[in-house]
Amino acid sequence: MQIDNIDEQIIARLVDNARASFREIGEAVGLSAPAVKRRVDRLVADGVISGFTARLTPEALGWRAQALVAVTYAGNVPPDRIKKILEPIPQVIAAYTVSGDADVLVHLRAADMADFEQALEKLRATDAVARTESTIVLSTLLDRTTTGPAPHGLSQWGDTRRR
Repeated sequence: MQIDNIDEQIIARLVDNARASFREIGEAVGLSAPAVKRRVDRLVADGVISGFTARLTPEALGWRAQALVAVTYAGNVPPDRIKKILEPIPQVIAAYTVSGDADVLVHLRAADMADFEQALEKLRATDAVARTESTIVLSTLLDRTTTGPAPHGLSQWGDTRRR
């Protein structure tokens, strides 16, 4: 699938505001609303866009603490088993298999340190876990988890995002 500059602009607008109308996007990128709809439908069908979502503000929901936890498992634990271990822990918002000393890097969000400790104990509750190393996040300098990086070819969001 070939993504052109107009597709990139449409993607950037949708990432910025998934509720923007096809008309609004069309005005910004120089297309009619039906043309934008056809392009968005194609981007969805081709798997470039996998869905539309709401962005949440964790602090507004009471999630004031976050940490990254490097988890090392005993023996060879397959990723699907690790996923099953982590899924029931609501404070786990993401988990990644990684190279290096740890097997998995887990991103936790918690209401406070007591909630974090409880989540960490749940994470450690299985005998598959050999070791954990936690890093508490003090402040967030850059977070593209809600928007993702700029699509290839766009040097920055600045030329397409609302101010």
